[in-house]
Amino acid sequence: MSADPRAVLSRPAPAPDVTIGYGDHPDQVVDLRHPVGNGPARPLIVVVHGGFWRAEYDRRHTDALAAALAALGHPVAQVEYRRTGRPGGGWPNTLTDVLTGVAALPRLAAEALPGRVAPGAPYLVGHSAGGHLALYAAAVAPETVAGVLALAPVSNLAEAYRLDLDSGAVAALLGGGPEDVPDRYAAADPRTLVPGQLPVVVVHGSRDQQVPVGMSRDHVAAGRAAGADITLFELPFCEHFGLIDPESAAWPQVAEALRSLLKDH
Repeated sequence: MSADPRAVLSRPAPAPDVTIGYGDHPDQVVDLRHPVGNGPARPLIVVVHGGFWRAEYDRRHTDALAAALAALGHPVAQVEYRRTGRPGGGWPNTLTDVLTGVAALPRLAAEALPGRVAPGAPYLVGHSAGGHLALYAAAVAPETVAGVLALAPVSNLAEAYRLDLDSGAVAALLGGGPEDVPDRYAAADPRTLVPGQLPVVVVHGSRDQQVPVGMSRDHVAAGRAAGADITLFELPFCEHFGLIDPESAAWPQVAEALRSLLKDH
């Protein structure tokens, strides 16, 4: 493994098998990967990439993660979405793109990967800002999601704004702070949305410098108090990027967290 944990963001990985669109915008696309091997059809895994919702980060930096999930025998989709810093990115399109893509994927993936995708809603694997988007989709459109594996998610937008994570990333997404656009925070912040009954597994490293682990501790504690099916795996000595790096020491725990989410499949 590289000494630089960010190396995973640009590490070469096998190309996806097919890229399809779920809308007319160039960023409304999905990369699909066949599961390795000849096993039975399995639930679709949708990877929602992070990068603090910014245009300079796209789905390519999760190629290693997606390829590793496919190697475990899962059909995998990497969903792209409009991001801040380009026309059309930010509120509300960043969020609605993910909702639209996730809702369309069961049909699109079944057509593109015949015989490999089990019927039903997909499981979402979201990292960082992608973890926020996965939690958001599960809360507002639970009929389109089977469960969520949230890796170091930005699960409290108001707190992320207060902490100024990634130098104004939340304000860029929503158009201001909680006092400026309170309705947007109320609609988009997982911390204020009513938790559903979908299974959610959160994995967070205790040495994360991009998204503090305390955010996940608080989110999971609040969810459990409200009766949600939510679990936290806190990984000592793990930082932010090891969670999406199949060459990291954290990867076996991430794979185990996914298995726990998929225990009935």
